[in-house]
Amino acid sequence: MNPKYTAFGKKLLQYGLVLFVAITINFLLPRLAPGDPLLYFFDEGTLKELTAAQKQMALDSMGLGGSLFEQYFIYLKGIVSFDFGVSIKYGLPAIDVILERLPWTLVLIGPAMLLSAVIGVAVGAYSAWNRGKSRDVSLLTVMLTFQAVPGFWVGMLFIAIFAVQFGWFPTYGAVSIVQDGTTIGWLKDVALHLVLPIATLSIATVGSNYLLTRSSMLESLGQDYVVMAEAKGVTKPRLIFNHGLRNALLPVYTHFMMNLGTLIGGSVVVETVFSYPGIGRLLYESVVARDFPMMQAVFLMITIGVIGANILADLTYPMIDPRAKSTRRVKGES
Repeated sequence: MNPKYTAFGKKLLQYGLVLFVAITINFLLPRLAPGDPLLYFFDEGTLKELTAAQKQMALDSMGLGGSLFEQYFIYLKGIVSFDFGVSIKYGLPAIDVILERLPWTLVLIGPAMLLSAVIGVAVGAYSAWNRGKSRDVSLLTVMLTFQAVPGFWVGMLFIAIFAVQFGWFPTYGAVSIVQDGTTIGWLKDVALHLVLPIATLSIATVGSNYLLTRSSMLESLGQDYVVMAEAKGVTKPRLIFNHGLRNALLPVYTHFMMNLGTLIGGSVVVETVFSYPGIGRLLYESVVARDFPMMQAVFLMITIGVIGANILADLTYPMIDPRAKSTRRVKGES
C-alpha cells in the first residue's frame, strides 16, 4: 500500500476519534449545567401545577426525555440524518436557524481575519527588521496593548465614539429597518453595519498575528543564509520578503488556519456587543435560554469547523513548506 495513503488514513482515523469525543462532550455539557431546564420555560407556580405527563412531554420536546443512553442514541441518530431537533426558543428546526445566521458570521469573520493577518504580518515583519529601534518598541507597545484590551471594551468604545458621538455608523444589527429598496442601497447598508464589528474583531486578533510574525521573523533573520545574503548586497525588500518572511510565514499560516475554525464561535463577544445576528450571538442566546437542541447544533458546527480547519492545514501545509513534503517522503521510504 502507498505510504502516503496509509499516513493520510491514519490521520483521518485520528480526526474521526477526536470528532467522536467532541460529539460526546457536546452532548454531555448542556446536561451537566445546573438547574432544572423546565424553570427556563415555566415559573415555579406553573411548574408545580403541571402533571408528570405534561412535564415529561415538555422534556421530550427538548430532547431530554428518557434515560441518558436513550437521549445519546437519539442525538447520534439526529447527527447522521442532519436532524438536530427543533429550537425551543425559535420554534424552528435548529439547522434552519443556523443556516440563516451562518452567512452573516462568515461575512464578518472573513474580512476581519484577512485584515488582521495582513496587518499583523506586515507590521510584524517591519518591526522585526527594525528590532531594538524606537519604531520597533513603539509598535510592540501598541500591539501588546491591542492584545491586552478586551474585545467588548473596544466595541463599546467604537459605538460610543463613531456611532453615538459622530453618527457615522449604525449602533447595532446587520441591516437597517428602513431602506431605500435598491440592491446597491442594501449592500451599502450591510457594509456600514459591518465596519465597526470588523474593526473590533481585527483589533482583538491582530496582536497575536503581529507577535507571532515578529518572533518568527527575528529567528529567520538570524539564520546563516540571511546573513550571507545581506553580506552579498541583496536589497532590503528582497532580503525581507524572499529570504526572511517566506520562512517566517509558516507558523503564522498554521495560526491562521487554527483561527479559521475557532473564530466562528469566538465572535460571540463582538456579535453580542453589536447585536449582530450571527452564530456567536445565536450561541449566546441559546445558552441563556437553555435551548438544548440549538446549543448542541452550534457547538457541533464549531467542532466540525475546527477539525475541518486542521485537516485543511495538514493538506495545504506541504504547499507552503516543501520541506514538509520531503519529510513525509523520507518517512514513507524508511
